Parts: sequence; C-alpha cells; structure tokens
Amino acid sequence: MPRALVMLFACACGLSVANVYYAQPLLDALGVDFGIGRGAVGGIITATQAGCAFALVFLVPLGDRLDRRRLMLGQAIALCAALAVVTTASSAAWLLAGMAAVGLLGTAMTQGLIAYAATAAAAAERGRVVGTAQGGVVIGLLMARVLAGAIADLGGWRAVYFTSAVLMLLLTGALWRALPQQGPPSQRLPYLQLLSSMFTLLATERVLQIRGVIAMLMFAAFSIFWSALVLPLSAPPHAFSHTVIGAFGLVGVAGALAAARAGHWADRGLGQWTTGVALILLLASWLPLAFIAQSLRVLAIGIVALDLGGQAIHVTNQSMIFNTHPQAHSRLVSCYMLFYTIGSGVGAIASTTMYASAGWLGVCLLGAGISLLALVFWGLTLRYMPGRIRKPRLTI
Repeated sequence: MPRALVMLFACACGLSVANVYYAQPLLDALGVDFGIGRGAVGGIITATQAGCAFALVFLVPLGDRLDRRRLMLGQAIALCAALAVVTTASSAAWLLAGMAAVGLLGTAMTQGLIAYAATAAAAAERGRVVGTAQGGVVIGLLMARVLAGAIADLGGWRAVYFTSAVLMLLLTGALWRALPQQGPPSQRLPYLQLLSSMFTLLATERVLQIRGVIAMLMFAAFSIFWSALVLPLSAPPHAFSHTVIGAFGLVGVAGALAAARAGHWADRGLGQWTTGVALILLLASWLPLAFIAQSLRVLAIGIVALDLGGQAIHVTNQSMIFNTHPQAHSRLVSCYMLFYTIGSGVGAIASTTMYASAGWLGVCLLGAGISLLALVFWGLTLRYMPGRIRKPRLTI
C-alpha cells in the first residue's frame, strides 16, 4: 500500500475518533451548563459509548456488504450533522442525544476505515498498516483533549464541536478524492444474515473471545483515568484551565507512536510476548499516576506508560484478530470493539462515581485492580491462545 494512502487512513481515523473524546476535558463545563452533578457527569461519556455500541452492531458490519468508499463518505456527512446537534443543544436531553449520535457515527467511520485499510493491505503488511491506522486513532483521541481544551478556553465548549464539524467537511472532500475503489464483496450476505454471523464469530472464534476480554479490561482502565483526570486538575491546588488540562493529552502521544510498532511485532508472531509486557506496563503505570497532587512530572511518566501499554495491547489485538477471517474484517472489528465499548462506558461512569466517594486515590486503586485482572486473565488463557494465529476453522 502506498505510504500516502496509509497516512490518509491514519489521519482520517484520527479526525473521526476525536469526536468521541472531545467531551472528556469538558465534563466540568458541560455539567455546569446543563446542571449535571459531578457524580453523574460521567453519563455524558456513557451516552457516547452507547452510540458506539449501536454503531458496532448495526453499522460497521455493513462494510462487508456495501461499497466501503460510499459508506465512508455517507457516514462522514452524517457525522457533520450530529456535531451540529451537539453545538446547538439547548437541554441535557438534546446534549445526550447529540453525543449518542456522535458516538454512533464517529465510531462507525473510524472502525470502518480500519477495516477498509486491513482489507486493502496485503497479508504480509496488514499488521503494519493496521498499526499505523490505529496509531492515528490514538493520536486523534489524545489530541482531541488538547484541541478541546484550547478551543473551549477561547470560545466555549460549543466552539469545539463547531470546529470539528468544519474539519469533518474538509476530511470528506479529501476522502472523496483519494479513497480507493473496492466495490461491494463478491458474496453479499443479506443484512440479517450478516448480523447473525457476528454472533457466530463471538460464540466460536477463540482468538476473538480472548483478545476481546483483554481489550474490555484494558479500555476500562484507560477510561477510568482519562474520564476522571479533569476533576482533580480543575480543582485546587492545581485549578488548571481547559487548555492546560487538554495539553496532558500531548504527553500520551509518545506512547501512542511507540505502540504502533506492536503491529509489526504481531506480524512476526510475537503478539503474546508484546501483550504480556504491555499488561505489566499498564499495571505499573498506576503508581506514578497516583502522585497527581505531588508531582506533575511523575504524573506525565504514568500517562506515557498507560498509553504505551494500552495501545500496544490494542494494536496487537487487532492484528491477531484480522488474521482469522480475512473476508469478515468489518464484522471482526465490530465484534472486537463491542468489548471496547463496554469497557469504556463502564469505566467512565465508575471513575467519576469513585472520585465522588473516594477521591483520586480511589480512582487509581480501581484502575490498578482492573489492570491486574487483565494481566491475570491473559496468564490463565495463554495455553488457549498460541503466539501465531492458526488458520481459520470456520467459513463465515
């Protein structure tokens, strides 16, 4: 695959997924504007994740049935409309509805692009291409916090979503000009059969099951940290602005860039080794993260470790799963990301609830406990999950 096309996929994934994460550094401002308490403000993220779940079940699988190019362009236009709803929301109900729509379309487009890239890539380079695209996703979600914080301080939180709508319109034009034609699959399953085949994959594909549970626990830990971070940083003694809080996302970019290499290691059959090291790093990251009140430098070290470990796991998971059924990439990414959505949604609401009752130390203990559970689960399933992916056992 030409490098320019790989980078287009990465940039498009980053801009699309950013829409799902703009709200995280803005939760305090959204709570004040719409009268939502600190214990319940995490529900805004949960509403977004509910939209993500709907997209993964009903929209993303369409990539295995329809022309992916037309599908991506249509979803990009619809996402612009959803961003307009959030920008003009006049009540908490409209805000939650708009956030759910942004989660729906932002997720559908992001995961559709990853499946698009995986299908367009040759088998020998699939891990590298998916790793680069996933690196774009991670950079997008981290930079979303930086962009959201800076724009919110200049023009309020509504300006964040207006700016995003403009960026998505520009991206739509770039995709229209550059996305390769793939056309619909040669064997087009009826829509209901397409959806039912996802249950077959979830019920029978061991690689998907094991890597999905690891992803669910990892993303729960990831969401626990990023959803609650704005609360201690916006309160005394720090009392940082949204720009400064969002800038903490820049710290994680180094980890995200390093994690993209995990796809190359998975191509070489080192997925299990990479997973074990990444899970240990994820668990260890919570110790420096607990020192948020004592040292921001130590906090930054923890953020790099958290993002590096989490994203290395994510890239490795996708690289291994995509090798099981090449003809079902859209459905595989849908099934896999359902685990992600559950973990992220539960992690967000659990994080803000824990912060309201036990403070930042309670949040860190919760995140460390979930990370330890992921490491234990990986160890217990090693004998069921070989380092190299075996040939597909089913025809889906």
